[in-house]
Amino acid sequence: MPYRIALAGNPNTGKSTLFNTLTGLRQHTGNWPGKTVLCAEGEYRFQEKNYTVVDLPGTYSLYSNSADEEVARDYILFEQPDVTIVVLDATSLERNLNLALQVLEMSDRVVICLNMIDEAIRKGIRIHDQKLSSKLGVPVVKTSARDGKGINELKKIVTRVAEGRIQTRPYRIRYSEKIEEKIQSIQSQIENIFGDQLPSRWIALRLLDGERSMLNALKKRIPKEGAPDGANLKSPYPVEA
Repeated sequence: MPYRIALAGNPNTGKSTLFNTLTGLRQHTGNWPGKTVLCAEGEYRFQEKNYTVVDLPGTYSLYSNSADEEVARDYILFEQPDVTIVVLDATSLERNLNLALQVLEMSDRVVICLNMIDEAIRKGIRIHDQKLSSKLGVPVVKTSARDGKGINELKKIVTRVAEGRIQTRPYRIRYSEKIEEKIQSIQSQIENIFGDQLPSRWIALRLLDGERSMLNALKKRIPKEGAPDGANLKSPYPVEA
């Protein structure tokens, strides 16, 4: 079976250019089931292994404000790709890191791709990729997708993460004691129903936000045998920080 790679990122980060560079002519497009959102999927081969790449819709977050966001969220959350590459615009890290932090809450198998690094250099921006990697707890690779720079290194890192040869420790935000108590309470409900199949902390945060679409998506995926006795999945009222 090929490794499944998801590409996530804000609009205008060069994500689709990276997708095209990775997959070349081996790609096809369509619509996500039940959505009018475009789905692009392609393949590449590296070091005698096959990879399927899914270009997720460009989004600024993984909440449920639009169909694009729901598609990107649900793919990472429920399909659980072997690696999620978060594509960041190296000239605008502050804006892009919001999405990266959300993905880090959802998955341990993440690679940060600092794309458009050539533009950053031209603007006099210097990024300490090793220091950023240390802070985020996942590999960081500099690329210029349109020139093909850094692509081979990106493929190497993706392979090592997919095979478990790189152990990641994704950075996760800690909140006030009151919120952390709520998170833990909701996490236990989620784990009681789904075990360790889903990122319970990230789901707990979304339910704490009052995201009804998240709650509905989860209810559709409750195991056929039903939730264990006493398990009652619900969205609590949001609490103030």
